[in-house]
Amino acid sequence: MARGGVTDCKHTTIFMFARVSFQALAVLRLIRLNVHHIATTVLVLAVAGPWAATAQSDNPAIKIGLIPERNIFDQVARYETLAEYLSSEVGARFQLTMLSRYGNIVQRITNNEVLAAFLGSFTGGLASAQLGMEPIARPVNRDGTSTYFGRIFVRKDSGIKTVPDMRGKRLALVEKATTAGYVFPRAYLRRHSVEDLGTFFSEVRFWGSHDATVSAVLGGEADIGAAKNTVMDWRMQVDPRIEEELRILAVSPRVPSNGLFMSVLLDAGLKEQVRDLLLNLDNTVKGRAILQKMDALRFEATRTADYGPVFDLAATAGIDIKSYSYINK
Repeated sequence: MARGGVTDCKHTTIFMFARVSFQALAVLRLIRLNVHHIATTVLVLAVAGPWAATAQSDNPAIKIGLIPERNIFDQVARYETLAEYLSSEVGARFQLTMLSRYGNIVQRITNNEVLAAFLGSFTGGLASAQLGMEPIARPVNRDGTSTYFGRIFVRKDSGIKTVPDMRGKRLALVEKATTAGYVFPRAYLRRHSVEDLGTFFSEVRFWGSHDATVSAVLGGEADIGAAKNTVMDWRMQVDPRIEEELRILAVSPRVPSNGLFMSVLLDAGLKEQVRDLLLNLDNTVKGRAILQKMDALRFEATRTADYGPVFDLAATAGIDIKSYSYINK
């Protein structure tokens, strides 16, 4: 890997793997879980039917995109039961699709390949500002919050305590379309007079997911990392070394947790029906079981105005969110 440059994460292959059809992923997961009903678990279900303005058949599938903040199987497991439930209640087909990169949601929505998606705060801001997508609802975490924040962290034995201490070190980021994994650290460093990451750090790598950046710093493959607190805390539950060996240097303002966005091509009535189903999940036994699988208490209504802190962070980072376009190198 060239020093002083920006390189791809060696784990990119796992996200390239995500391009395979979700039927194939479903089979793999069913094998893992000792399958019992393949007919219903052909990995999730995508919306559809008479709702899509671009429908070309009586009951086409509408894909719901998932961003790769965790590994593929964990991410799919969180959402598959919810997608099955929505499909049965709305009377349309829903199909989950994993986005191999955070930012390719814009391209896939522009191409009408994805008409709905659970998006992070920055990708949600992009989809809203550039494509007019509407936020529908987002889950409330078990701690009662529906927001998250970014963290910048190092190993406790690294000797790094300030931004000047970071010069010449290795920086682990997630993707150029994440708040916690890129926009916040970029804004933080810019406030400390660091404009060019490539010359300030000896290496900048994009690892593709938040848990991968945590692992990179924990394992000594990077010196400084950035990730969202919810993923870091989730990892901490199974790996106490994260709390014991990592030091948090900075945190971002709170921004909305991953929420469901839906395309302008979808009927307004469908959007309201989906919103109502999500907001009432906690009122039924079946709904509470779905929420438990998602580690959530309930869903709450979400509006574009909720993304104000994201737009502010982007501006501090020198990013015009209305025209932002990028390629991870």
